[in-house]
Amino acid sequence: MAQSDIENQWPLRWDLLLRYRLIEIIALWEGRLTTTTLIKAFGIGRQQASKDINCYIRDVSQTNLEYDKHLKGYKPTKDYHPQLTKGTVNEYLHMLNSRRDLSSHLSYLTVEQANTEVIYPPNRHVKAEFIRPVIKASREQQRIEIDYLSITSDGMETRVITPHTLVFSGYRWHIRAHCDKHNDYRDFVLSRISNFPEPVTNSKHGVQQDIAWNTQITLKITPNPQLSPFQQNIISREYGMLNGVLKIITRAALASYHLHYLRITPEQQTTSPMAQQLVLDNHTEIKPWLF
Repeated sequence: MAQSDIENQWPLRWDLLLRYRLIEIIALWEGRLTTTTLIKAFGIGRQQASKDINCYIRDVSQTNLEYDKHLKGYKPTKDYHPQLTKGTVNEYLHMLNSRRDLSSHLSYLTVEQANTEVIYPPNRHVKAEFIRPVIKASREQQRIEIDYLSITSDGMETRVITPHTLVFSGYRWHIRAHCDKHNDYRDFVLSRISNFPEPVTNSKHGVQQDIAWNTQITLKITPNPQLSPFQQNIISREYGMLNGVLKIITRAALASYHLHYLRITPEQQTTSPMAQQLVLDNHTEIKPWLF
């Protein structure tokens, strides 16, 4: 269902629509919804949060949520079908990131604004039941066993990982995790997890032990020197460079993603300057962190 169709079908108050959407997203992707979720997200009281959940069940869908005494909260039913959201993993992941990035996927409410159009990458096929255990394990520092479709190994592999952080690279979401097979930290694309992850044990490999994640480095981006001085000045101005250099401070583990997003391939910096208008000036320094 298109977003405009959703809004036309449910002409709700803005604040109430936001709370109902949060109810759907959290229930679907975390598998457990409590009043505390709404209290923390919107600064409302427990009575109001309980009322919102009950009103959602009464007015929006009587078949989406059921109370689970063991979970001490609501969970999605087997007949769950989103009414106010699209049911895509991007809604959940961008919601998690919305405090740091105002371009949250929950921002498509109808408001008076200037004409804009945003191109988003296509949604990757991700199953909620596959992702819930990954999210739980990342919060509780647990090892989980996953079936992973690996391009490099040309097939499916069983991996035991300890996830710690969800990361959006600009094009897709992945989970940063310690991998038992390689005994180091790697990135696993969410859409390539092909089965229900199984919990294993608690792990000693948390985010604190991820050296590349905790190491801050600076990428020094400059206009391609093969461009004319006039062209270099345009690029410098476009990116707000200081003395012809754009400095990007990032986690070492994310350096390659920044370069990919900027269409910089360090090994091919001698290619056509119009095809690669930006280059990495401190490649030798940064190279140990790239993949």
